[in-house]
Amino acid sequence: MLKSIALPVALLGVFATANADEGQWQPYQLPQLSSELKRIGITIPAEKLADLSKHPMSAIVSLGGCSASFVSGDGLVVTNHHCAYGAIQRNSTAEKNYIVNGFLAKTRDAELPGGPNTLVYVTEKVENVTDRVLKGLSPTLSGFERHEEVQNRIKALTAECETDKAYRCSVPSFHRGLEYYRIRQLMIRDVRLVYAPSDMIGNFGGDVDNFEWPRQTGDYSFLRAYVGKDGRPADPSPDNVPYKSKDFLVVSAEGLKNGDPILLAGYPGRTSRYKLPSEIRFARDANFPVRVAEMHADLAVIAAATKGNAAQDVRYASVVKGINNVLKKTQGLLDGFARKDIAAIKDVQDAEFRAWFNKPGNQKDVSPTLLADLDAAIAADMALSEPEFAWSVAGNSDLLKTARTLYRLALESAKPDARRETGYQQRDVSFIKARLTRLEQSYVGSVDEARFAAGLQRYQKMAAKMHPQGLDALLPEPGAIGALYKQSELGETAKRLAWIGKDAAAFAKSDDAFIKLAVKLHDVTMALENRRKEIDGNLERIIPQYMSAVIAWKKSQGKPVYADANSTLRVTFGTVAPYSPRDGVVKGPFTTVEGIVEKHTAAEPFNAPKPLLDAVKAKRYGVFKDPVLNTVPVNFLSSADTTGGNSGSAVMNKRGELVGLNFDSTYESVTKDWYFDSDITRAIHVDIRYMLWVMKEVDHADNLLKEMTIKYPRKQAGK
Repeated sequence: MLKSIALPVALLGVFATANADEGQWQPYQLPQLSSELKRIGITIPAEKLADLSKHPMSAIVSLGGCSASFVSGDGLVVTNHHCAYGAIQRNSTAEKNYIVNGFLAKTRDAELPGGPNTLVYVTEKVENVTDRVLKGLSPTLSGFERHEEVQNRIKALTAECETDKAYRCSVPSFHRGLEYYRIRQLMIRDVRLVYAPSDMIGNFGGDVDNFEWPRQTGDYSFLRAYVGKDGRPADPSPDNVPYKSKDFLVVSAEGLKNGDPILLAGYPGRTSRYKLPSEIRFARDANFPVRVAEMHADLAVIAAATKGNAAQDVRYASVVKGINNVLKKTQGLLDGFARKDIAAIKDVQDAEFRAWFNKPGNQKDVSPTLLADLDAAIAADMALSEPEFAWSVAGNSDLLKTARTLYRLALESAKPDARRETGYQQRDVSFIKARLTRLEQSYVGSVDEARFAAGLQRYQKMAAKMHPQGLDALLPEPGAIGALYKQSELGETAKRLAWIGKDAAAFAKSDDAFIKLAVKLHDVTMALENRRKEIDGNLERIIPQYMSAVIAWKKSQGKPVYADANSTLRVTFGTVAPYSPRDGVVKGPFTTVEGIVEKHTAAEPFNAPKPLLDAVKAKRYGVFKDPVLNTVPVNFLSSADTTGGNSGSAVMNKRGELVGLNFDSTYESVTKDWYFDSDITRAIHVDIRYMLWVMKEVDHADNLLKEMTIKYPRKQAGK
């Protein structure tokens, strides 16, 4: 178990003036921030927070894209409704629609399979392996060669860690390749859906309210982790038993008030705080606008293709929700860039850094041409992203993606496992199989055909310079797409899975139209991939030198230094706080159940369930009534530093008790992925009191209320 890690020399002494709001900290860094934690009122010793084997960090888990936490000793996991949406959708049909009606298992036997993509990861060990990844790399290697060598070392470190197949290991980079840590996680493969409120609660406000405030969304669900009778992870089986989580969070219904401190722990996805001004302008002026337009177009095609068909609508519900979420965030970034010139702010910071860097003595251990090399590498990276995007538009078909994946797996399987491309090693086959199996819940041939044909039409309208070299001559005409679907069996799950394990020769001889197309397109795909590796290898050589210099510069100013989010376990902290998005307007920090009644229109997405409305009308608030608000709080704001991937993260009070779940940010906060503005950056959380109230008064989930350890307000204890 991880108890402590020596702080890298480059980061020593830079925490003295850290801002309590900003920073997605690796647990081992928290002892260096103990004075900040104490200052805002956190009573848990920082050394305890740094220990993954101790409470509360031992209760924090990942779902592989979302965050979650154990809330009972029997593997009960709480996360966001939208994080469990795939499992909810997987078990739903037009006749038995758990999305609309919600689901509650009153007994363990009634819990539903989450599906092969629903996994729980418990982080148990983190170790610094930077030397083993980077030491001795020849400076004469090309970008491609360097990238391949680094990847081979990472694969060796991963294989060494995964001798016990109960574990999944990874070696992500930090500070854009300056450091590497090996992370070992227990991977639980049998995860079941326990309880999800109706979409009228779990997604109240829908995409209209996404990233907005005020908000009244009950974005929560419960899963349960199961293992074999020996206590070890096992494939799904009726014989499996609940995982005995070594720790779990106590739930506090005592509530928070404005100004109270909070801790938030989870697995934030990606931030870009150290991007250069040129990268921000490229995203703002070129990359994001075309991506927004593409998502709008794809959603319109799906809507038209599924219109009037309830079964197809259910099948694509999760796909549409995912696209809409990315769309709203990307548009929010564009709006944020328009509202505040972050590129100009970065210009000033970049000029200050370069002035510092060019002073004598500040260029230790870096190339004298670092800044020129950096600018050139980033320019090449941005240039390549355009044909990569164009290819993604042209290949917008689940069946084509399936065929390409299967053919690539066949080619990689002919190599020694250690030399296979990451994502196609033996350790990855079960994940590939899971994705191909999951497709049966989110695929309709006619819809996929419409998306593919429309994508090709949009690709044809793109500037010729964006088209990958050699691709145009190999692509089918949009009008010929229908014939491909008639001449393919990949739409059938059993037929898809049957291709796993076949060699490349079998693919070359296949008459399946999509297999043939994938084989034909492979060389173009590889040409793009090899160009990407060359550029990434150059970035991996140059960016760490840059980051080392940036860290030294920030250290000289006493400013906080933390790595960009990269889907690894992080802790942030702050306070319950309102904000002012514009002059004369103050928002937050709480919303209440009365706000649900005010927004209720009896039509989507503001259609609240009648039992909830009745409970509010009767003021059946019980122990969940806030003494200041005089009602039940629904959502609240905090200054915590979060991003995508933090969905479902445990929001804890000063004692480490669960008081809410993170699920969103305000629209004004979306640009925090690139620039943290403490004045307006706010995360949105579900108040645990609203969750518990719905469970008691609306959904009658008494079995789960009894299973969890809940601390009620002292003055009403026992009620």
